[in-house]
Amino acid sequence: MERWLFNCTAILFLLVPVGASADDWPQWMGPGRDNVWRETGIIEKFPEAGPPVLWRTPVAGGYAGPAVAGGKVFVTDYVTAEDVKIANFERKTSTGIERVFCLDEATGKELWRHEHPVTYTISFPAGPRCTPTVYGNRVYTLGAEGHLFCFAVDSGKIVWSKALAEDYKTKAAMWGYSSHPLVDKGKLICVVGGEGSHTVAFDLETGKEIWKAYTSSEQGYSPPTIIEAGGVRQLISCRPDAVSSANPDTGEEYWSVPYEATSGSIIMSPVKSGDYLYVGGYNNQSLLIKLSADKPFGDVEWGNKSKHGISPINVQPTVDGDIMYGFHGSGDLMAVKLPGGERLWETSAPVSERAVGSGTAFLVRQADRYWLFNEQGELLIAKLTPEGYQEFDRKKIIDQTNNAFGRDVVWCMPAYANRKLYVRNDEECICVDLAAK
Repeated sequence: MERWLFNCTAILFLLVPVGASADDWPQWMGPGRDNVWRETGIIEKFPEAGPPVLWRTPVAGGYAGPAVAGGKVFVTDYVTAEDVKIANFERKTSTGIERVFCLDEATGKELWRHEHPVTYTISFPAGPRCTPTVYGNRVYTLGAEGHLFCFAVDSGKIVWSKALAEDYKTKAAMWGYSSHPLVDKGKLICVVGGEGSHTVAFDLETGKEIWKAYTSSEQGYSPPTIIEAGGVRQLISCRPDAVSSANPDTGEEYWSVPYEATSGSIIMSPVKSGDYLYVGGYNNQSLLIKLSADKPFGDVEWGNKSKHGISPINVQPTVDGDIMYGFHGSGDLMAVKLPGGERLWETSAPVSERAVGSGTAFLVRQADRYWLFNEQGELLIAKLTPEGYQEFDRKKIIDQTNNAFGRDVVWCMPAYANRKLYVRNDEECICVDLAAK
């Protein structure tokens, strides 16, 4: 009997991929909020017919990526009968309904939904921008006009809600509320706007304001970020006129340096490499900050160096050691060496033969390679090194349903969870199987 049990156990062990692991994707940029996909047991190359789509669920307009946690998928959209394809820098009023969906992760079947009417006053008004944030038995969503909700994960019941623009006497930025909220030690930290309330921390369970900080001409679009430097945790807030560090528990400022964003376009979340913090924005507005090793302090190392750094528009760059990879506003993928900021190479290949302005492909690192989802709806497997870009494979997985700068695009960050990819356009949310067989 013991020998039989031993043999059965050995056979079962052989059937399980050695070292395989699975993980959820509960927020923007994944569980570590760092664009690293830590699962194993993933395919090396696509099947000839492309990776299988396990399910498709209808949704409407939006740029907000899905979140995946606890066997559920959360996605937001916007339903309107009005034309949402308007020119950049043009505000136009449209009326419609923002929706929040909770889907079954295995089937895509709707488990619950929430709907609320909203009037958009923003440019590129296709729908919400912010990925839902799942924490414990709560999910937090932020709409394009600043409607913030806390829902019970299982039932969809509203636990608390805020109308940020109304509550703080401000208005949505040109391209809407786009800064993904951050969960930290019982708080939900949000970019809000208004007098003395650019950044606000709310109690996770009640929505009560815990602290608020900063005044800025506009919100900008940069998500709040927490780093460790100088022996403490620091909350980094990027605004159109400054980059600041604060105590995330109290909002008390540690240090601040000036920054000048063109058209209010501070978009990326700062990235840290060693003792340096990099921020880049539209029109080559780049900044490298040297962080003190023994106290919470930062000072400008260099700024706006010609042909140095990256100016991200749609895609969050990522750092691997002292190399930063990301898409410049020109549409080129670049490798930049920090702290100097020298560009090691650049290529438009992931998006197009020739670079197109705001060319977009979302980057995620997995093991020793990268997954890129580009604006043509293609999924790419590639290697990025200081020496160059090496593409292994690509397949189209979803249609372009939006338009930008005269070309058809799909601009949405996917979620990578449980060896699958979840992504949406303005018509459907799909689940794609990426598990090695």
